[in-house]
Amino acid sequence: MPLALLALAVGAFGIGTTEFVIMGLLPEVADDLNVSIPTAGHLVSAYALGVVIGAPLLAAVTARLSRRTVLIGLMVLFVAGNVLSAFAANYDYLLAARFLSGLPHGAFFGVGAVVATTMVAPERKARSVSLMFLGLTVANVVGVPAATLMGQHLGWRATFLGVSVIGLVAIASLALLIPHDHAHAPKVGLRGELAALRSLPVWLALGTTVAGFGALFSAYSYITPMLTDAAGFADGSVTLLLALFGVGATAGNLMGGRLADRSLRGTLFGGLTSLAVVLALFPLLMTTEWTAALAVILLGMAAFVTGSPLQLMVMEKASAGPSLASSANQAAFNLANAGGAWIGGLALAAGFGATSPALAGAVLAVLGLGVAATAATVDRRRAVPGRERVVAAHVPEQATALQS
Repeated sequence: MPLALLALAVGAFGIGTTEFVIMGLLPEVADDLNVSIPTAGHLVSAYALGVVIGAPLLAAVTARLSRRTVLIGLMVLFVAGNVLSAFAANYDYLLAARFLSGLPHGAFFGVGAVVATTMVAPERKARSVSLMFLGLTVANVVGVPAATLMGQHLGWRATFLGVSVIGLVAIASLALLIPHDHAHAPKVGLRGELAALRSLPVWLALGTTVAGFGALFSAYSYITPMLTDAAGFADGSVTLLLALFGVGATAGNLMGGRLADRSLRGTLFGGLTSLAVVLALFPLLMTTEWTAALAVILLGMAAFVTGSPLQLMVMEKASAGPSLASSANQAAFNLANAGGAWIGGLALAAGFGATSPALAGAVLAVLGLGVAATAATVDRRRAVPGRERVVAAHVPEQATALQS
């Protein structure tokens, strides 16, 4: 695997850290800025909104720029957002800075995934995407706990300055390691990128992402009350258990990359099925502490096995203009975050019990399987006779645009 993937992973590590660390620092931020914790919680939503808006917008605006330049520019914007967060004078400024920090998130992963797949042989594409995503999953194991401790001991502003330093390292790594093959503007401009989004298979792939990761966030958003109220863990144990989720996600991400290079759709179906089963078993697994810890690991593994297959699926179906569609998949991921949390909250509010968000998530995973099955059916109808699997990345760009 090319060393340039390390540069993408460093950027992903910084992005993953800044996205999730705010959740552990809400009490410190709320106290320092004289707002309530629920009000401080809007900082999470502001970042997510930035991701959803920024992913397709920045990918479209930068469609005619070289991908190397785009990646470096996105990390510059990321650093600026975190520096502004560190020096925010009040809550409103911090809210705006968090929105700014979220803008480059989706486009970085989207464009980065395209760059990663072009640097390896076709049979290693999914693995290259999983190695970039490795930075995101490792952030949950190492980056977020370390940044949270930093914020608790040195102040929350120090955390954002620390993340800014990671961003500067990522900029230097990208400038040094990304091949100059990506220093030229891609042949497909904005028109080609938009044309790729008119493809039904692209939207089915995006729909699978929303349903599949909505299943994850339906449960994960309420994992703390499950662990404390159902499994009986003390509040102080939750941080360690969330690190176990990161370990499971890291293992699942690497496993998904390897398996998807052998069978992209098979890995996707297997991951969604495993996710549905794990979530359906949550009421049983949350009855003892050791089975609850196992459930947290299995949840991370089952969910992130599907990460790189879904990303690669979207890119292949939009091969005529992959950057915009790939970035849109990251927006879909964050829509899944918000939608899954909302659906899980409805289950809790209805009085179905502490583990009911997991059961709601199991239903969403089955829905994701249904969307994936529909996509497979559409692919079979469009398949060229005599070919076992149609990979859009091997179809000439003009022909793919016409088919779309």
